[in-house]
Amino acid sequence: MNKRTIITILFALVAMAGLAQTKTAEIKADSLLLFVQAGDSCMQQYNTFEALKYYQEAYAIAKKRCQHMVQMKLANCHYKRGNYREAADLLKLVPEDSLSHDAFRQLCFSYQKQGDTDSYIYWTEQLVNHYPMDGEMVAGLTLAYVKNKQPQIGIICGMKYSLRDSTNILVNRALADAWFVNRDFTAAGKLYNRLLEQGDSTFNTLYSAGMCYSHTEDLERAYHYLQLAFLMSGMQHYGCAYRLGVVCIDTKRYIEGLGYLDLAKQLMRPDTTIMKAITLSQGEGYYMTQHYNEAVTAWKEHLAYNPTSIAIYYNIANAYAYLLKDSEQAESYYRKFLDLARKEEKPTDKLKEMIKSAEDWYK
Repeated sequence: MNKRTIITILFALVAMAGLAQTKTAEIKADSLLLFVQAGDSCMQQYNTFEALKYYQEAYAIAKKRCQHMVQMKLANCHYKRGNYREAADLLKLVPEDSLSHDAFRQLCFSYQKQGDTDSYIYWTEQLVNHYPMDGEMVAGLTLAYVKNKQPQIGIICGMKYSLRDSTNILVNRALADAWFVNRDFTAAGKLYNRLLEQGDSTFNTLYSAGMCYSHTEDLERAYHYLQLAFLMSGMQHYGCAYRLGVVCIDTKRYIEGLGYLDLAKQLMRPDTTIMKAITLSQGEGYYMTQHYNEAVTAWKEHLAYNPTSIAIYYNIANAYAYLLKDSEQAESYYRKFLDLARKEEKPTDKLKEMIKSAEDWYK
């Protein structure tokens, strides 16, 4: 075989290899497209379970070529399935300039839904830098700063937006709340007024407006808005009832004010059924771990919600008699136990044993 023939064969092999690589690339491109289309089809049917499989296959192909589009589709699927950690982990790796607006928002909300306020603030700041007129995200960022005990920064954030658009209700609400938490009740009151003029007569706006006026000594307006807020709450908000009662007293509406304060007291009482269960379990837990003083305290609290509990009087008396060595208290609780136990028309065998034990202690 001469030299020219060898060169011709080598060129042919190189050409065949190049064709094979092109074919492989085309197959991969076709596969990527098919997986993405299959995933998109599933998402249109809200079938995130099947879509996840297709997007994961597409992502495995795409990540070798830095296909951020597929990465965002996979993250979107995780997000809609409630897997916010996975969604955030995928999206934070995409360059900010490559993130779509929706993907950017999902990245922020993923951290918010996980309760990670610091990360939510960081990424929402980045989003607002790219999309400064996204009022919903500006409002969310303002409130996040308030939650993070940095209302002053939240005010700056909201004011930047308001200089260009002072009519956005979401931003105005957040900004008013930030002023309120920062204890600038005059500025907050002006914004709550603006919200009311815009037709935003929600409970929070009415209640907060009333609170602002009560702090600035405009008590008649405070009375007006607190009354509206309390009615809107279905007369169930104890804080509003209390504040309304105080304002009534300060404006010499004594009878009305006392009525609101009494109602506030009733609304503040915890649910009796729940408190019975909690204090009973606390008493048992403390007793079993040999924290007898704490057990007695829990049982006494239980009696406040369940004053006819014969067994609890007996438990407390026993604890005082045999564990805490307090004869005076033991005698008091045995007496209360016996007074109730002897009134039982059909005492169980167990109750009869308890009565005998209490009587024997006296002897």
